[in-house]
Amino acid sequence: MSKVAIVFWSQTGNTETMANCIAEGAGANATIIPCSEMNAAKLGEYDVVAFGCPAMGAEQLEESEEMDFQPMFDACKNMLSGKRVALFGSYGWGDGQWMRDWVERAQGDGAQVFGGEGLICNEAPDDDVQAACRKLGADLAAW
Repeated sequence: MSKVAIVFWSQTGNTETMANCIAEGAGANATIIPCSEMNAAKLGEYDVVAFGCPAMGAEQLEESEEMDFQPMFDACKNMLSGKRVALFGSYGWGDGQWMRDWVERAQGDGAQVFGGEGLICNEAPDDDVQAACRKLGADLAAW
């Protein structure tokens, strides 16, 4: 079983709910880490990392220093080569382009993105999305 880190930032609680469901699915192998506590050195302690962030502004990752996610992810990107990662998050508008862009950037940094795509949710995660998050967690623990 893989040691799984679930690193996220959430403004409204939607991405946090997704993170909690992923952790539930991964079971004892999962550790939830607020993005403010993750760094490149810590990334190496985990076999798999699930990064979660909602779309902000014009379908982009949260990038303000007060929120920490984009600066943290940028600091870790040099450690992504060959790393097994999953990407997830919620959004309230658009069509999910921010996730497609994020997957492309992560793959460009050498990450092995689970399933080749991210797990997204429009607004609050309903029962189906929560079940998909639990399945993702179980899949990541077995990956």
